[in-house]
Amino acid sequence: MSPTYSEYLRLEELLKLQTGVEGEKRRISNDELHFILVHQNFELWFKLVISELKCTRDILSSDYVEETKLPEAVHHMDRVIEIFKLMSQQWRVMETLEPQDFLNFRDELGTASGFESIQMREMESLMGAKWIDGKLVGKQENEKSLYDVTCDWLERTPIQGSTLNSENDENQVNEFIEDYLAAHKKIYPDTNQDAVNFLEENKALRRRRAGLVFIESYRELPLLAWPRKLISTLIELEQSMILWRTSHARMVERMIGRRIGTGGSSGVDYLDMTTKYRVFIDLWAVRSILIKKEALPAIKNKDFYEFRGE
Repeated sequence: MSPTYSEYLRLEELLKLQTGVEGEKRRISNDELHFILVHQNFELWFKLVISELKCTRDILSSDYVEETKLPEAVHHMDRVIEIFKLMSQQWRVMETLEPQDFLNFRDELGTASGFESIQMREMESLMGAKWIDGKLVGKQENEKSLYDVTCDWLERTPIQGSTLNSENDENQVNEFIEDYLAAHKKIYPDTNQDAVNFLEENKALRRRRAGLVFIESYRELPLLAWPRKLISTLIELEQSMILWRTSHARMVERMIGRRIGTGGSSGVDYLDMTTKYRVFIDLWAVRSILIKKEALPAIKNKDFYEFRGE
């Protein structure tokens, strides 16, 4: 016998979970019910976000990521982006709670705070924010983050047709970097040092960053279509999270002003600080050193980047 709609969604259990602390006998107000429902919704969405991000990470964690897998990774992140857009709108519902109405039940929260959300910490860790208050949270010691696998993936980018660890790869990469910096200097002599710093300052990051510059510079090449889409989606993913955090901060400021948070944080000041944090720093920074298409070094081994049949 097939389940009913209510049985499939376990609605009877679900709709009994809006009572505040378990076992409390007091009757909660509509305002508190509204507060609980919004935050329970966030936690449910967090569960899906974590699942989608893990799928993306697992795809990119392969030593060789097939081109056919990149659209799948983008699809998972597109869903997360839409979830964060939806959650940003949910703060608008919270804004219908007037400051004094919130104060009527704020004491019932005690020290409970969204700051304690385990899923939020796991989500941050999965993205790449590994350390919270000096402790590794929501992440196994040998488990890579989405940031980690993205860096590894960029490291393997074919540059001028040369692949990582292939014969003469280092020379090919060096030549591309030198040609790119020379072209950049001709157009932007005043800011050329920024490009030099990005590509040359840290030798350990050199090939990875060169791969990123290559994808962004020659994005019209067929084989780079999905890699550059993946990079753009990672940027949009982080942007959607930042906008969600920004909406959160403004809602909290509107409701409690500059009060200390229930969890002991600095409240709005802490939330504003989180909006400045970036995981995919290089993906944002590379936009500062890009040059126009006609000034780029000539592409080598162009056939390498064309679509090929079976």
